[in-house]
Amino acid sequence: MDGKHGKDRTDGKGGDDLSRGDEVSWKSHGHTVEGRVKKKITERTRAAGRSVDASPEEPQYEVESEASGRSAVHKPGALRRKRGSG
Repeated sequence: MDGKHGKDRTDGKGGDDLSRGDEVSWKSHGHTVEGRVKKKITERTRAAGRSVDASPEEPQYEVESEASGRSAVHKPGALRRKRGSG
């Protein structure tokens, strides 16, 4: 268990330990989307067409959808690492 977030890191859920190229999934408009991590964002910036308020303590991840090729930005808790990735 990760005492800070109360999440079990062995259950396939995402976390602050994702790396570029990791295969992940996330929910979008009621559907599960699959894709890959493009980069970890640790400072306030613009990514995927929006302002991202990230920090080293609260990183966010830019991900790219396999199906559409579009980029999105999500907090670690919204991403699930696919089994066998990473």
